[in-house]
Amino acid sequence: MKYLQKSKLANLIQGSLFSSLVVSGAAFAQGEEAGAASSQLEVIQVTARKRVENAQEIPVAVSALQGDNLDAYSSAGMDIRFMNAKIPSLSVESSFGRTFPRFYVRGLGNTDFDLNASQPVSLVVDDVVQENPILKGFPVFDIERIEVLRGPQGTLFGRNTPAGLVKFDSVKPSQEFDAYTSLSYGTRGAMDFEGAVGTGLTDNISMRVSTLWQEKDNYIDTVAPGAEQKDVLGGYSEKAARVQFLYEGNDFTGLLNFRYRDLDGEPIVFYGNLMDVGSNKIRAGWKDDVVHHDAAKNATQQVETQGVSLKLEWDLNDHTITSISAWDSAEIFSRADVDGGYGCGFCGMETGHGFIPFAAESADAIPDHDQITQELRLSSNFSGDLNYQVGVFYFDEDLTIESFSYDTLANGAQNGYAVQNQQTKAWALFGSVDYTLSDALKVTAGLRYSDDEKDFVAERIQGPFGSGTAFGEANPSDDHVSWDLSATYKLTDDVNLFARAANSFRAPSIQGRILFGDEVTVADSETINSIEAGVKSDILDGRGRLNMTVFYYQMDDQQLTAVGGDSNFNRLLNADKTTGYGFEMDSEWVLADDLFATFNLSYNNTELKDDSLYLPGCFGCTITDPMVEGKGYSIDGNSLPHAPEWIANFTLRYSKEIGDGEFFAYTDWSYRSEIDFFLYRSVEFTGEALFEGGLRTGYNWASGDNEYEVAAFARNLTDERVVIGGVDFNNNTGIVNEGRFVGVEFKAKFF
Repeated sequence: MKYLQKSKLANLIQGSLFSSLVVSGAAFAQGEEAGAASSQLEVIQVTARKRVENAQEIPVAVSALQGDNLDAYSSAGMDIRFMNAKIPSLSVESSFGRTFPRFYVRGLGNTDFDLNASQPVSLVVDDVVQENPILKGFPVFDIERIEVLRGPQGTLFGRNTPAGLVKFDSVKPSQEFDAYTSLSYGTRGAMDFEGAVGTGLTDNISMRVSTLWQEKDNYIDTVAPGAEQKDVLGGYSEKAARVQFLYEGNDFTGLLNFRYRDLDGEPIVFYGNLMDVGSNKIRAGWKDDVVHHDAAKNATQQVETQGVSLKLEWDLNDHTITSISAWDSAEIFSRADVDGGYGCGFCGMETGHGFIPFAAESADAIPDHDQITQELRLSSNFSGDLNYQVGVFYFDEDLTIESFSYDTLANGAQNGYAVQNQQTKAWALFGSVDYTLSDALKVTAGLRYSDDEKDFVAERIQGPFGSGTAFGEANPSDDHVSWDLSATYKLTDDVNLFARAANSFRAPSIQGRILFGDEVTVADSETINSIEAGVKSDILDGRGRLNMTVFYYQMDDQQLTAVGGDSNFNRLLNADKTTGYGFEMDSEWVLADDLFATFNLSYNNTELKDDSLYLPGCFGCTITDPMVEGKGYSIDGNSLPHAPEWIANFTLRYSKEIGDGEFFAYTDWSYRSEIDFFLYRSVEFTGEALFEGGLRTGYNWASGDNEYEVAAFARNLTDERVVIGGVDFNNNTGIVNEGRFVGVEFKAKFF
């Protein structure tokens, strides 16, 4: 299997190199015949430094998703996990399904499934940080651009960005009327509708309303004895909306943004003993539409998020003042059969699939949550060599979490209950200076002072298995000065070199899910020092783009989560040092006027360095780390969990004018190498390499002022299925990636 994995990656790389040769030959041939390129790549504008800039001219390793790529990836009603392996050094996973995504950049992330989990990759949507993991799962629709900033972003964006940042920008209102609607239907009754309309209301006020509605039927049967039920899992109903009002005066703009989400569905499906002992492959006879759950009838996942933000900007000629005020709130209740099977082996009962030691059915909820953020920023607009930004940021969050345990063998009666409350207050002062030393050389320096404090209380009121009550509290706080220094050098008109050194931190984190344990654990602040250098080039008369970055980082006191192991309990700890190094490549090619390709590739090597870290192991898996009696398994020298060494992505788009319209065909293929699910290494919980492809083909045409498109599409074209996550405290429970999805779609745009 390892040979096949390498072959897939090798084929992808060879395909890219072949494409590079083809584009070179095609471009030069066309240049000789036509004298100039008739088709060029568009300039990608990003706001990675809180200014609108050409992505090729800034000293940041940034990738953007937009246009055809974004449309194809999000086909089939995909949630935010569609971004997995679509951008260099970025992976995304979740043990909750369509909500609670966990982002990993350059191997850095957090596997913690608690609703209070802190992540080192920040998500910013329409200039507002989305801190709680439930806020991060907002559906992707009517989006103009997604930017991924790799490496520490601690100066301008602040808290919880030591690994990087994912930034979403929705389509904004304008005075011009435009609207679109799309409807798709696909595998297992999945329906996806989205639409938007924007127009001017007065000479100064415009608005835009965007909506989303997604449905999928339950299709999974449970065959547990005494609990048999048809079509009980796998479905969802999701609705979301965004309403924006924009005021534009002579020297002032104001943007009001309302957003809402309502999800009523089922949690991600856990399959008990999905892997045989001694293997990480899906067991023989497995079917994705059959489970052995004895608690499937109780499974549910309900999510509601809402928020409002107000962005005000005053143009004072030489300066711009920006104020961003926001309030966001999240609620969730998610209940699942965590053991993935039925029965209780420790009770002498029949079990399946395979041996299930004890029944595990639990739920987590956020009944109350409020997040308030405020940013005030002053930016210069000088025409000279010097420009700067200074600002202040405030963050206030009040979060309540409930955890429940149920006795599946007593018809799902509640037998455990715990509650957490955390109040977080943070503020920061930041500044950044850009200076042009010469026509070729520009430098940037930034500083940020951050202060963060938390007040946390947890109480177990009803203890499962007779464990009784428990209480814990913590009040960590810390402050830190983050910095970055970068430079860009214009080697030629089309080639820029850049280098960047940066420092950032993540404030102390708390893990107090004490439903199954008695300890509230606190991880101290982690800090990272990172260096990177790269080249950004537009070549072949604008028909090719090739960007490459090399990087190295060292993280001190990295916050880690020991998930599961010998119990359904999470513990926080700090690793002495973690190092990472690698490279990233982004490329785009106009192979011909009707043929466009992209190829992205990244390599990440991560290593934990702490010979004092020992963890308990799983219940029934085969651990390959050294065991020390009385201490546990050593994880010194291990790579980070969910940190693939290789990520590669290839896309190809062909179009041809036919009649009054255009035929198009688009395909994309992504690869990520094998991963470890947990901090320890084991045979069963090592995820195989994943290689997935998609296809979208159709016809678009214009009629009057409107545009129309019909398309057929497929995701995971080859129906490759591998284990992508696991639960280790009971049996070898696993999670499987989505199977092949086929659908059709109709779009209409109105102007």
